[in-house]
Amino acid sequence: MTKIALLGAGGKMGVRLAKNLSGSRFDVDHVEISEEGRNRLKTEVGVDTKEQTVALSNADIIILAVPDRLIGKIAKTFIDQVKPGAALIVLDAAAPYAGEMPERADVTYFCTHPCHPALFDFTPDMAAQKDFFGGVDAPQGIVCALFQGPEEHYALCEEVAKTIYSPVARAHRCSLQDIAVLEPALSETVGATLALAMRDATDRAVSMGVPRAAAMDFMLGHLKIELGIAFEAFPEGKFSDGALHAIDQAKPMIFKDNWLDNIFNLEAVSKSVKDICNPGQTV
Repeated sequence: MTKIALLGAGGKMGVRLAKNLSGSRFDVDHVEISEEGRNRLKTEVGVDTKEQTVALSNADIIILAVPDRLIGKIAKTFIDQVKPGAALIVLDAAAPYAGEMPERADVTYFCTHPCHPALFDFTPDMAAQKDFFGGVDAPQGIVCALFQGPEEHYALCEEVAKTIYSPVARAHRCSLQDIAVLEPALSETVGATLALAMRDATDRAVSMGVPRAAAMDFMLGHLKIELGIAFEAFPEGKFSDGALHAIDQAKPMIFKDNWLDNIFNLEAVSKSVKDICNPGQTV
């Protein structure tokens, strides 16, 4: 049986993964340094923790369920305790893409990250509809990258990824650079920023006297159509002539010239991930 050491098992993400690993074919040692985390793990998952040195020495796979900015720093503290041929799975591309991972040529490095349940994956299951994050009731896609180690390790690491993020609808094999482009550049720098900008615009309409409930219904209802058209989930839909005119007028008011190049050039992506790992230290 494949032995997994889950580090950070008592954190929010660690508990999510521990629940999905429970009852799987994998034998899991849970590692958590904080008393609060150990108590949470016991209460929510019903498992006890193992001493880190013991867990690492036995592990075929180590999963680092820790904050993005700490992945490389924490990995450096224990990498010498990992047995040759083991695989280290990280849940974010920032640290490895920023060059933060420790050097250990005989250890496999694998990155995986959830896509989260898609906006237009329609289902009558109310529990799935309310599973915004994924990993509980709603199927989701995941992305995976083997960025160090033998090709034969990919299948096992992907199986672990599908287990910790279950239920998984699709697993996309990517490069490490691909995942860094997807996050932070695409999903956070663009997606999250524009999401909050749309909320700011809605709040401005409310401040001008539009009833809040009306503004929320209006914006969210229109977004369903607009995103459906933009992302080809609503193929028979199209923007009206008036909407297309408004879009053409608005783009130069809202967006700087070359904004896509400014965000997605690889130098900008590299700077972004380095700033995630070491805030305030990039120039």
